[in-house]
Amino acid sequence: MPVTDVTTDPEALTMTLTAEFAAPVDRVWDAFTDPRQLERFWGPPGWPATFTSFDFTPGGRAVYHLTSPRGEKAYGSWEFLSLAEPRSFEVIDAFADETGTPNPDLPASRMEFSFTGTPQGTQLRNVTYFTSAEALEQVVGMGMVEGATMAVNQLDRVLEGLRAYAAGKGTQTEILDDTHVRITRLIEGPIDLVWRAHQEPELLEKWMLGPDGWRMSVCEVDPSVGGRYRYEWEPIEGTEGERFGFDGETLLSEAPRRAVTTEHMTGTDYPSTLNDLNLEEEDGATLITLLIEYPDMQTRDMVLATGMTDGMETSYARLEGVLASV
Repeated sequence: MPVTDVTTDPEALTMTLTAEFAAPVDRVWDAFTDPRQLERFWGPPGWPATFTSFDFTPGGRAVYHLTSPRGEKAYGSWEFLSLAEPRSFEVIDAFADETGTPNPDLPASRMEFSFTGTPQGTQLRNVTYFTSAEALEQVVGMGMVEGATMAVNQLDRVLEGLRAYAAGKGTQTEILDDTHVRITRLIEGPIDLVWRAHQEPELLEKWMLGPDGWRMSVCEVDPSVGGRYRYEWEPIEGTEGERFGFDGETLLSEAPRRAVTTEHMTGTDYPSTLNDLNLEEEDGATLITLLIEYPDMQTRDMVLATGMTDGMETSYARLEGVLASV
């Protein structure tokens, strides 16, 4: 992971994040100063960022929001204080309302981004200066250390490009914490088709079949927000196993990039998971990122132990074949 250290200093009133990247300074600088690249990693998993304005000049401002899996938005703003391309820039980072106006009831802080060349690439040093120990304690309590770490750790795939990051690696599963798992798979095909393949029953029935020897016997989908879906699978003749299925509700839909649904095993009292699907396209390929939130660590481990990753790889391989024929 790129982040090598995060420290807080209650006496100096600072939080310092250090990260190492296998990319030159100019490339890392571009990722932090181009809003379209910045919003691909700035929000932590499950809270992607959207920058609605970005005036990268001294005295200029940027306004952004983070969107949760359930559609809640957290707004923020940057006021650019100084720029020294490609070595450093400094901002006032503030919580804000939906217009981008800083919220005076929440602490603002000064953030300094410094980029230094190393034999391996670039070192990022991000120092946040707080106005009081109470302000530092408040944002740490809000999860700033964990959120910043997970956000910056996503930058590798932006710097490498999606093909270098994921091509040929198949379905990858990462355990992020006790209740969150991130699954990634690069699919050869444009984002619009990959989106349709996750929304339209006639396409879903062709690839979401699970392991060999099973068939999808029920596929009912209403992909609109508030709409429900129901999937069922059953073994074909000669395959052992019992019929099973999942049902849930669409909580968020932002075509063709993001859809968030609940997932519940039909006919059981097991708690639901939250499935956050994100799509990114680059050079004719689409990276699928599925962030799954489990109710607890025990449920997470039980599901992973079923061979979920292998089953998803089988289905994703089928998906590429389906897209090639559409």
